[in-house]
Amino acid sequence: MTAPLPAPPAIDDDYVIRPDPADPRLTERVAGVDHTGAPIETAVTVERALTIYLNAQEIVTAMTIGDYPEYLAIGYLLNQNMLRPDDVVTGVDYDADLAVAVVRTERATDYEEKLKKKVQTSGCAQGTVFGDLMEVIENAALPQAELRTSWLYALTHRINTTPSLYLEAGAIHGCVLAARDRPLVYMEDVGRHNAVDKIAGWMFRHRVPAHDKIFYTTGRLTSEMVIKTVRMGIPILVSRSGFTAWGVELARKAGLTLIGRARGKRFVALAGEGRIVFDQDLAHVEDESAKHRRKAAAHDD
Repeated sequence: MTAPLPAPPAIDDDYVIRPDPADPRLTERVAGVDHTGAPIETAVTVERALTIYLNAQEIVTAMTIGDYPEYLAIGYLLNQNMLRPDDVVTGVDYDADLAVAVVRTERATDYEEKLKKKVQTSGCAQGTVFGDLMEVIENAALPQAELRTSWLYALTHRINTTPSLYLEAGAIHGCVLAARDRPLVYMEDVGRHNAVDKIAGWMFRHRVPAHDKIFYTTGRLTSEMVIKTVRMGIPILVSRSGFTAWGVELARKAGLTLIGRARGKRFVALAGEGRIVFDQDLAHVEDESAKHRRKAAAHDD
């Protein structure tokens, strides 16, 4: 069957899409015991398989929480360079019973050649990138945006206090597309690459420009995260977690602003520092709560 992509919901705040930790499809209640032997019941995040096809060719089976499968399928193909930004997607067929998403294009695609170039990356689960994606770094021409520290502090506070599976059940990554200090689309998934891909698919489907956007992730700033952010054309990447050396090297080559360990009043910028405008008086910035510090320690992976 053909499922239409969901329209941005009407929400009485800045978010176009945000997590719904109360969605019964996304968690299960599981009984166990705690460190004292006392019985407990806790929420755990659900994983589901989704097989992605490009036209008639099976491409990959990904483990995902199962929300926004159409965006995930499109974003995955875009970020693997199997779809081009100017491609015309004629339809996305999603069958929940078969757990299959088929992306159909007007252009005949060259997926066989792309599959030959596939290499494994440092991303969790089945994150992959294709060899020719390195050309994205070499040919990057990111816009000269700016990042005011007042925006950064307001944005991270807003994200950290938004109800989410990340805070409710853990074992999940979150990614947020933002404009200045406004979070717009907040996606979560068991793999950080899936959360990125869902945002990429949403941007493609709704033709959202990237030149003035900020990308935020709860995960590490790895080579995969840098390549995908650059490929999406977003000039600023922020994380509450740390860096890998190759991630920093690629960000510097591409001219991407790379900010990590963004928690409370603190952050570290290791690439693209010239975009940062230090306009915030730190005396007026709150430290991060103990609740979020515990989550940070648990999810810095």
